[in-house]
Amino acid sequence: MSKNSKVLNLKDKISGNEMDLSLCNLTEVPVRELAFFTKATVLDLSCNNITSLPPEFCNLTHLVKVDLSKNQLTCLPDDLGNLSSLQHLDLYNNKLNVLPVSFSQLRSLKWLDLKDNPLEAGLAKAAGDCLDEKQCKQCANKVLQHMRDIQEEVDRTREKRLLREKELEKKREAKQREREAREREARKREKAEEKEKRRKEYNAQMAAAAAREQQKKKSEEKKKKNGQAAADKKVVVESTAKPRRSLIGLVFKLLLLLLLGLAGVAATCRLTDLQKEAMCVPVNVAVDDGLTWAKEQEGVVRQLVQNLSTAAKEFLESTQATKN
Repeated sequence: MSKNSKVLNLKDKISGNEMDLSLCNLTEVPVRELAFFTKATVLDLSCNNITSLPPEFCNLTHLVKVDLSKNQLTCLPDDLGNLSSLQHLDLYNNKLNVLPVSFSQLRSLKWLDLKDNPLEAGLAKAAGDCLDEKQCKQCANKVLQHMRDIQEEVDRTREKRLLREKELEKKREAKQREREAREREARKREKAEEKEKRRKEYNAQMAAAAAREQQKKKSEEKKKKNGQAAADKKVVVESTAKPRRSLIGLVFKLLLLLLLGLAGVAATCRLTDLQKEAMCVPVNVAVDDGLTWAKEQEGVVRQLVQNLSTAAKEFLESTQATKN
């Protein structure tokens, strides 16, 4: 059956402001089609096989009176309280145990019938017998009050739950902040330890460098001292040997000059015409005596010359060794 045919069929069910869908063997409510008939404020769905109302049923806010008696309803939509215009609700002979909490929001409800439903004890006590008009009106008032109490309890429970969740969230946030603070402190401590480690390594490197520099200076000073001592010793040796050589050389020079002078005088007095002069007489006599003595002391002279030669040779060797 098409949508248009359904609409046409529903038009056939309208009489004034009442939509009569009772005894139609319905298993579900044609909510989409009903939404087109906002002038039909009275809806009769009694004596069908409806087991539940779709959530969209709560959008039919134009409904003032709804008859759902003698069906198979086991529950009502959670948002039933959105039917703000509903004044009369017949739920006689269904299979309802409880009502949705939003039922307390049906502030316009004046009449309610919940007979022949397996209601839970508290709701059954609030509903009463509902055997006449007066009792059905009282049922509406008492059930609304009962559902408001349930709504308040639900609200309190929800508020407590929200408070617990809020407290838990605060505790989680506090733990998170504490954990983050510990992590920051740990990172700070690690950075400080790393910095201290680098500082110690730097100080150790500087100390090692200073020690090497000090050792180098000591080594250089030692070398310098050893070199200075060697130089001083050389100077002392040279200064000691030099005067000795100079003195001996001077003596030899003086002796040589003296000998040359005496030889020159002797030669002059022996070989020139001055030999007859008075000043040459003692010279010639001394030369003759010397020659005579020399002949007599030839062996001694040879020994003396040999000794002088040996002494001169030793002196030259010692001088050479000192230079090396």
